[in-house]
Amino acid sequence: MDYAELAEEFLQYTHQFQKGHHQKRIDGIMRGETFVVIYIARKGRCVLPSEISTEMNISSARIAATLNSLDKKGLITRQIDVDDRRRILVDLTPAGKELAERHRQTALSTTIRMLESLGEKDAKELVRIMEKLSHMAPEIMRNK
Repeated sequence: MDYAELAEEFLQYTHQFQKGHHQKRIDGIMRGETFVVIYIARKGRCVLPSEISTEMNISSARIAATLNSLDKKGLITRQIDVDDRRRILVDLTPAGKELAERHRQTALSTTIRMLESLGEKDAKELVRIMEKLSHMAPEIMRNK
């Protein structure tokens, strides 16, 4: 089997899928901002900017700019950590929580429609393969 050729085909379909199903701006915020809002919502607690930077694998300067933008839009709050005054904790405002939930619901309904269109057998197979890849990903990324 020619894995390089198969990888090229996979990347092509992945790009087409992302291009066709993602907008640059949703609800007036950029994708990176959306990721930050959803990340904080999933954590269910205040987070450090460095946690977000590590998770997204982007610079602290880029995270600072993203947080500034989200703050101006009223989606996050920043407060000094009472246990360590050098650290800043980031949390969602009620508007930020509402936005995260809207995005979660949209993603869920889109995924349901996609899986339904595949049919039960292919949908289960796709989820099985995605689970397998998610378990393999850390090892694959370490050995790149």
